[in-house]
Amino acid sequence: MSQRGLKHTVVGLLFFISLFIFAASGSIAGDIFFVTRAVDGDTIVLADKERVRLIGVDTPELHHPRKPVQYYAEEAYRFTQRIVEGKKVRLEYDWQRRDRYGRLLAYVYLPDGTFLNAELIRQGYGHAYTKYPFKYLDEFRRLEREARETGKGLWK
Repeated sequence: MSQRGLKHTVVGLLFFISLFIFAASGSIAGDIFFVTRAVDGDTIVLADKERVRLIGVDTPELHHPRKPVQYYAEEAYRFTQRIVEGKKVRLEYDWQRRDRYGRLLAYVYLPDGTFLNAELIRQGYGHAYTKYPFKYLDEFRRLEREARETGKGLWK
């Protein structure tokens, strides 16, 4: 095999190995699921009954055993309900797959490319949940700051 042929083989092999690693982690294609309902602003339920908690965003509490319904909880719920119920979404994962309640942790993308987690913060339906590190931490902090500065949603 010539030097050029060897180089192409190595490059091709590295490409396919990288593609496999990214696909296995859900970073390229993600997984496609049908959403049956929204539980609240930051939790949805898939057709297979799996509960999904949106990574990096916290919306006001709607259903909490020890807390009353919080300000702007109903609006956050209605927003999530309106844009995901009855639709297919793509889930992308980060370093932690499940929370302590067993919910799947994911970034949620709509068919039109809308990034639900970010959109909730951008529109002022929730704030960046920064207790744990995640891939879009800096972006979500920026979106929250902008929502606060422009008085969107719960920041009115």
